[in-house]
Amino acid sequence: MRTFRDAKAMAKSLREELGRRGTALSHGDCLEIVARLFGLDNWNVLSARLTVAAESAPAVPLERPAGWIVSGSKPHLYEAGIDPTTPHGDGRAAVIRCRYAEGDPIYAAMEKGFATLMQSVAAAPYRGKRVCLIAELRSRDIVGAATLWLRADAATGRSVAFDNMEERSVDGPLTGTQGWTGRRIVLDVPETAESLHFGFYLRGSGEAWAGGFELREASSEDGEAARARISPVPVNLDFAEPSGRSVIRT
Repeated sequence: MRTFRDAKAMAKSLREELGRRGTALSHGDCLEIVARLFGLDNWNVLSARLTVAAESAPAVPLERPAGWIVSGSKPHLYEAGIDPTTPHGDGRAAVIRCRYAEGDPIYAAMEKGFATLMQSVAAAPYRGKRVCLIAELRSRDIVGAATLWLRADAATGRSVAFDNMEERSVDGPLTGTQGWTGRRIVLDVPETAESLHFGFYLRGSGEAWAGGFELREASSEDGEAARARISPVPVNLDFAEPSGRSVIRT
């Protein structure tokens, strides 16, 4: 059952449902409605209660996992590290959280910022091979996207191979709220590659978890999955159909 702590998520859901029924209300109007549902005069009163609850709740610091770094276009707008409350298999899950909700003024100025938890390794063992990055992702209230990414760089730092799943219409990034979902990237590593970089990122607001990472040489089944994403014929040559996704270079 939802409590007043879920007020912003309730307002967002209300706005989306009314929009589907042909009634357009602003996010602020929906916040006022939610406040009245809780028996309060207006959003300012409910917001004050939310602030008190947040300040009284003990903060759980996030410890950065060894070997990983936090990067991105606006990493200061996020917090990232090991989630001490979320196990994954025999280990732990990592989480990236946006510090601001969709309705906050700071969020409006973010300009689709993102943060990534990532690491970099030598490409020598993978040169000339097809590699596979595997992990599971989970999302909560994401307005934007959570996804894996994998990139190979040449000695000059120039990207020579890259995939972040943002262009996929099937098995692509996670949005909204979804349970643990497996994702896989298959990438051919050129002989010119000097380094591999990989991880997961959160673009926009919400929370994203990842666990069970594996980077290995791709099997024949992985290769078949990669080829299945290649269209047999050219499509959308007149650009009439937008993808609805934003491409981020990490």
